[in-house]
Amino acid sequence: MRMETDRLVLRPWRVDDDGDIDALYRYASDPLIGPSAAWPVHRSREDSAQAIRGVLSEPETYAVVLKARREPVGSIGLKPLSAIIDPSEEENRDALEIGYCIGSSYWGRGLIPEAARALLRHAFLDLGMQSVWGTHDVANVQSSRVMDKLGMGVVRTRGHVHLALLGDIYRDETIRRITVEQWSRDTRSRAAETV
Repeated sequence: MRMETDRLVLRPWRVDDDGDIDALYRYASDPLIGPSAAWPVHRSREDSAQAIRGVLSEPETYAVVLKARREPVGSIGLKPLSAIIDPSEEENRDALEIGYCIGSSYWGRGLIPEAARALLRHAFLDLGMQSVWGTHDVANVQSSRVMDKLGMGVVRTRGHVHLALLGDIYRDETIRRITVEQWSRDTRSRAAETV
């Protein structure tokens, strides 16, 4: 699957592409990126190659490619609900969780909200999801602003969440959600504002 927005292409990561490995390593080796997304800083190109072969090859996971650069500057994806969101509850059937990251030199340009809007459209219209959830560190102001822009409302905060990939690290997380009804209403409102 490939999606396009005004400035971006969302496409699968290329498992054996040196360009994708180098691009991922460039931003994933930045200590500002991984820990805020609950994964360790990449210490080598091999760490990045393993990530592409592993988690970044999962279904519905995409490289965020800036059209002007033609290389990944971030990643975004949809995955099954995490353990902190009970998938057995009636309201969580047909639900996925969104996750994303982008190189720090691209922060503040609205690229992740642009990519996430395309992914939400895909989740609701193509995949038939009824809701999309997201979580972020309560101290992560950037991610909080992204989810605000997407219309993802705060459901609750959960304290002392263990970040297994980072060792003995815990954080408090904000849990958010948008339903297909909310998304449809917000999409209609944005369309009306541009007319």
